[in-house]
Amino acid sequence: MALSLTVNGQQYTLDIEPDTPLLWVLRDELGLKGTKFGCGAGLCGACTVHVDGQPARSCSTPVELVVGAKITTIEGLAKEGELHPLQQAWVKEGVPQCGYCQSGQIMTAAHLLANNASPSRDDIVAAMTGNLCRCGTYARIVSAVESVVNGVGHYDPVQEGA
Repeated sequence: MALSLTVNGQQYTLDIEPDTPLLWVLRDELGLKGTKFGCGAGLCGACTVHVDGQPARSCSTPVELVVGAKITTIEGLAKEGELHPLQQAWVKEGVPQCGYCQSGQIMTAAHLLANNASPSRDDIVAAMTGNLCRCGTYARIVSAVESVVNGVGHYDPVQEGA
């Protein structure tokens, strides 16, 4: 069945089954590999994307439910080749270990900051609770989000020696 999707500002018409999980459409049909498969049940958060600005677990969201919606993936956060401030902060703070859950973590944090520009530490912890990290980088995740809130989460590759 032909379905139309808007992903990261681009329109796509795909011949796919309507009950196909959005995750597999993003990864297999569109080649957007940043969104990860974690648990397949929407419990871990590795597959988090934004659907009309709201976080959604793409592994358990049938593609038919997002037709006509604006879908944003981790690849869509960067604008004109510049990383989103959260992506910059993740690098600066050295958040990832294995990195597998990080795109979902960043997408959840981006939703938080889009709706609360000055969250407290408790707000950050509460918002991030639904995303699991097997490596336990939770303190660094909170620190990275706080650095963006405090205006210091902007990665400068010259200063970092990159």
